[in-house]
Amino acid sequence: MSDVLRKLAEVLEERKQADPDSSYVAKLYSKGLDSILKKIGEEATETVMAAKDGDADQIIYETADLWFHSMVLLAHQGISPDDVLNELDRRFGLSGLEEKASRTEK
Repeated sequence: MSDVLRKLAEVLEERKQADPDSSYVAKLYSKGLDSILKKIGEEATETVMAAKDGDADQIIYETADLWFHSMVLLAHQGISPDDVLNELDRRFGLSGLEEKASRTEK
């Protein structure tokens, strides 16, 4: 895992114990899963809109927000970013068609 992802994952874990009035992430955690999912939906939409506009800086900014809020979700659910990276590694070298077919066989 990159240093940035590792550091962020550590901070997100620490925020689980923080006072919701002291931290944006702690406040998201206190509001629960639906609020976290709503933020991911908002950020995904903003990322799509930035891509449609073709502004590279805005795409990067919105993608960072989307990744951040996705990591909040992972931490909330007790899932490590390493788990996602391991899944991506598992898929590496598979064609997208093969990977999709393997999901439908389960």
